[in-house]
This record gives sequence, structure tokens and C-alpha cells, in this order.
Amino acid sequence: MAAEVTKLCVSSFSAAQAAPNAAAAREAWSQCLATLGMSADITERIGEFPSPTVLINGNDVMRPDQPAPTGQYCRLDLPTPDRILVALRQAATGS
Repeated sequence: MAAEVTKLCVSSFSAAQAAPNAAAAREAWSQCLATLGMSADITERIGEFPSPTVLINGNDVMRPDQPAPTGQYCRLDLPTPDRILVALRQAATGS
């Protein structure tokens, strides 16, 4: 049975289409959802976010214990499939 996770989004700055790592982040979360058999509403936002940022239920997958980062810049700590999988599992179980 597929779990549903809400408020999952990838956020990128205004040059999202040209951001060198945005496509890899999109592909990673898409593959992670498929791996876990999950569905989710995905919202891509352009704004004051490091690019790429993957937020699951409002939490940055790379820094879940810190507030979501702000500012327009390219991230050096790119969202990894392992971190996305952990965050999706935690969101699905409510832990």
C-alpha cells in the first residue's frame, strides 16, 4: 500500500532551469518516491532558497534538525537519494 506524504517540494532560485544540480535533485526525489511506492504532491517553488533544496513536510532533507535555509545560491550539500529516502520514510511513519 502506497503512503502519502504532504508538502514535499523542491525549491530552486529563479534560474532553476539552468541550475546545474536542479535536474539531478528532481530525478532523485522522483526515483525515491518510486522506490518506496509512495505518492506525493510535489510543488516546485522559485524564490529565496538555495538550489536545489528538497523539503519534506517543511524540513530540509540535508539539515532536518535546522530551519529551512534561505538565500539564492547554489548548494554544496546537494540532496542525496539516501537522505531523501530517510526523510520520506520518517514522514510516512510520522517519526
